[in-house]
Amino acid sequence: MIIRSASFIKSSTSIGQCNMPVKPEFGFIGRSNVGKSSLINFLTSYSHLAKISGSPGKTRTINHFLINDCWYIVDLPGYGYARVPAKMRESWVSAVQEYILKRENLICLFVLLDSRHRPQKSDMLFMEFLGRNQIPFVRVFTKTDKLKKDTLEGSVQDYNLEMLKIWESLPITFTTSIVSKAGRDEILQFIEETINNLSKTI
Repeated sequence: MIIRSASFIKSSTSIGQCNMPVKPEFGFIGRSNVGKSSLINFLTSYSHLAKISGSPGKTRTINHFLINDCWYIVDLPGYGYARVPAKMRESWVSAVQEYILKRENLICLFVLLDSRHRPQKSDMLFMEFLGRNQIPFVRVFTKTDKLKKDTLEGSVQDYNLEMLKIWESLPITFTTSIVSKAGRDEILQFIEETINNLSKTI
């Protein structure tokens, strides 16, 4: 897929504020500071499309970016650690949960996982939540340039073994690096094929 255009459309604090659900949407989510905004900018080749911050919890709204005038990337608030009041975190969780469960044009969630860390409880619980509710998702391991090849393979395998304790099969998985440019073409190809398959069923 060639990205011809990418533009920020709006930020919403609830599903009711989101734009009309008429185009396919691909949500990006993960623990705070996992690199969502960097990945979005990397995929679109628009370096300042999504705002990047070194402070966890920067994304506090549901942010829509229109790609090629035909589908959306949706940047969702991260879960896990963030230096914000508990009530604010609860409002994020509620808004994100409602979006995930009720947004009819959400095609797939990209769950970002920091490749440098062992399986995190918050990640495992979130993916279990998606599975229980039959929400399509794929895994995206980020910051892989910070690991040697065998260490990266071990990190992915750790997640595989942990998930296979309760999962019958594993989701599609991508490994990405902003530095080495790894994973971009594979993710965009997946999105393109998913949209094409969707159009065939309509």
